[in-house]
Amino acid sequence: MRQVLRETVMFAALLVTVGACTVEDVKDARAGDSLAAATAKNPPKVATSASAPAPSTAATGTNAAAPTDSVAMAAGAPASTPGTGGSLSPDSVDVGRRDKGALAPQSVLRLEVDLNAKRLTAFNGDQRIGSYRIAVGSPQWPTQTGQWEVKQVVWNPEWIPPKEEQWAEDKNPKAPGAPDNPLGRAQLVYDPPRTVHGTNDPSSIGKAVSHGSIRMANADIVQLGRRVMELAGAPKDDSFYQRVAQNRSEKVIVDLPQRVPIRVF
Repeated sequence: MRQVLRETVMFAALLVTVGACTVEDVKDARAGDSLAAATAKNPPKVATSASAPAPSTAATGTNAAAPTDSVAMAAGAPASTPGTGGSLSPDSVDVGRRDKGALAPQSVLRLEVDLNAKRLTAFNGDQRIGSYRIAVGSPQWPTQTGQWEVKQVVWNPEWIPPKEEQWAEDKNPKAPGAPDNPLGRAQLVYDPPRTVHGTNDPSSIGKAVSHGSIRMANADIVQLGRRVMELAGAPKDDSFYQRVAQNRSEKVIVDLPQRVPIRVF
């Protein structure tokens, strides 16, 4: 009987021990599951070396943002300008809006007109290369003083009465080479209708009788016109001057590549 009671007690104790072990195993399993879940939500940070290179975008296959203009320029690509398609309009730099004559270089030749002395003097730099007697404006129609630039030489000019001048209201145009053409053989244009020109009235030279223009003897204006062209970038050979002298009815205009200063005082 005692033997049976001892075995029953030992069996009960064994059941208690097994139950305890089962409860602890369940607790451990639940704890492990909670840790796994926490680890999945907040993975541990892995320390990396500071010198390790950043992963390449091409290698990872991710889409990087488009580069800014400064990045594109650094890479050699032109940056776009809003509203211009990446380039400036010529209008933005004011191309072609100024007078072409104002952009031409200035010649070494300059002309000085002394109204009191009634003389025109030509200078090549500081060297005087010619001095000519002239006719100037009358007291009623005085020659205007000031500074301008000769930009054109006209051979065998035609005379067209200036509409803005009262004295020319009843005058008729004169063809190139006409005996009564008041402009003579050549004309230097500086402040239309005022010019330096030849004349059909050589007796007027040295007097104040013109309507504001500066008159020269025909031989003198031909010589001066040739010097102006040579020193202002438009030289011609002898055949040119022979042609304009022989074909008096042919008007020939020469635009000067360089500006020739003229001072009237």
